[in-house]
Amino acid sequence: NVAPGTDIDVISGLDPETVYFSPMRWGFRPGWAGAKAPSPINARAESVASSRYFRGAFAHKRCLVPADGWFEWSQTGAGKVPYYITAVSGDEPAVLFFAGLWEYGEGDEPVCAIITEPASAPLAHIHERQPVVLDRACLAQWLDPALENREAVRASVQRQPPESYQVRRVSQAVNAPRNDYPELLEAVSDEA
Repeated sequence: NVAPGTDIDVISGLDPETVYFSPMRWGFRPGWAGAKAPSPINARAESVASSRYFRGAFAHKRCLVPADGWFEWSQTGAGKVPYYITAVSGDEPAVLFFAGLWEYGEGDEPVCAIITEPASAPLAHIHERQPVVLDRACLAQWLDPALENREAVRASVQRQPPESYQVRRVSQAVNAPRNDYPELLEAVSDEA
């Protein structure tokens, strides 16, 4: 139950031969932006390559955020209902790789954001957006610093097939980041 503003594990690379696995602050505020600038946790895929805030990182500092899934909330007449979205490979849960961006923040602390896009058909009934989840076959291409423009990146990377997602309603306990234990991922009934 990772909260924005905390450190998350990120895979990055500044050259084709070296890949780093390190913690980064989840909240993108580049050092050049100043202390009063926003620190968004997400960047929209539709504008990430052209946005002044993100375009430099998109061209030169793309990263991967590994996760076993993510929480999303559906707005209903009774309030927000949390869901956990994951994927399986064979009979086992699969590691997901979210497309992300990173930059050096204040004091050279690395900061990052996850790229989001309109939700795929199987998930659109829950929420209108979702993380960009990359297919495992193109992870190296995503990190490749030689791919600098949007068209080259788009031609080289593929999304994970949306039919691989599994969705289950989970406990309202995920609404509080202080709750961080494996049982949060267990399904609850629709009446809960």
